[in-house]
Amino acid sequence: MLGRRQVLAAAAGVLATPSLTRAEETVGVTASEIRIGNIMPYSGPNSAYGVIGRTEQAFVRMLNETTSFAGRKINFLSYDDGFSPPKTVEQARRLIDQDKVAFLFNPLGTPTNNAIQRYCNQRKVPQLFVATGADKWGNWQDFPWTMGWQPSYRTEAQIYAKHLLAERREFKLAIVYQNDDFGKDYIAGLRDVIGAERFDKVTKTASFEITDPTPDSQILSLQSSGADVLMIALGPKAAAQAIRKVHDIGWQPLRYLTNVSLSVGAVMQPAGAEKGVGIITSGYLKEQGDAAWRDDAGMNEVRTFVRQWMPEADLNDSNVVYGYGLGCTLRQVLTQCEGNFSRENILRQAAGLREVALPVLLPGITLQTGPQDYRPIQKMQLQRWDGASWVRFGGLIEGASV
Repeated sequence: MLGRRQVLAAAAGVLATPSLTRAEETVGVTASEIRIGNIMPYSGPNSAYGVIGRTEQAFVRMLNETTSFAGRKINFLSYDDGFSPPKTVEQARRLIDQDKVAFLFNPLGTPTNNAIQRYCNQRKVPQLFVATGADKWGNWQDFPWTMGWQPSYRTEAQIYAKHLLAERREFKLAIVYQNDDFGKDYIAGLRDVIGAERFDKVTKTASFEITDPTPDSQILSLQSSGADVLMIALGPKAAAQAIRKVHDIGWQPLRYLTNVSLSVGAVMQPAGAEKGVGIITSGYLKEQGDAAWRDDAGMNEVRTFVRQWMPEADLNDSNVVYGYGLGCTLRQVLTQCEGNFSRENILRQAAGLREVALPVLLPGITLQTGPQDYRPIQKMQLQRWDGASWVRFGGLIEGASV
């Protein structure tokens, strides 16, 4: 095992002076292709996220038809882990040890990426733009080969806490959260802004296991606490169930919803569109249902892509827009590599994004990274569900410094 100073020195060397390597000596690269690995929950309790992987596969098909990277096409290997960490480990080892991919791109899930983070870093395989906003993915010091993409859950929760304190002087807070780093980041972020002492006095929490059939019992328990504010920090299926249950029992708290579960098609409609009226979430991506983007050039680009490359997709599912944004990010990094697809240079380019504008990001939000900045997106905007779509309000907000 490397000591912390050795890891830091190695990371600095990786980002500063990658060596040029001939294609035949570069893992995952041949004269005609670049092999890239991806892991998604195409089955299991979070299978709603599988559309992200399918969107990325379609994007790669488009790239392979329309462009190349130093004469090479992309061989995108996407495997199912059912959102099960042991299966994630199995698939990661298959991709790295057998398929010999150049890097892992956008593997999904907090507990699942936890399970492979140390392995990827020990093997010096880039684990790039993981599809999870856990705060830990910005830890470049200890895990220099792992990088996030979306705003961190802790930052997002800090934004909700800022809004809550501006809206109400007195409140009782309830939090239903997935019992892993994903859910716990919301507790940490709310506590950051509310203050530990006050938070502990006014807050009731209830944990939800990914294997639980529904969060109904947790919702009933939280209602009985007398809380008048509810934070829902659950994946899409459980979030839809929670929204429905809160409405059906007649509980009317001020509700905040994790950004990862704002999908109209996968969450709000299955929950019952009218049952979520008034819920507040945050966004950094444009939404198909937002009238502001009806004639937007960026969203028109996405619509054209969907019609041609994945006509079965539902554009009301925000996961499609998310997947398209990741596809654009992949294209940007590979283009910046300028033909040098060594793992070291791929990491250096991922950590060298400079105000990259994507067609799916809200105005004013760009990708920005550096050797000591592994958080590409740090701004968000609040939005409220009106029964048909998310309506943005206020300006762009950043989290709190902690």
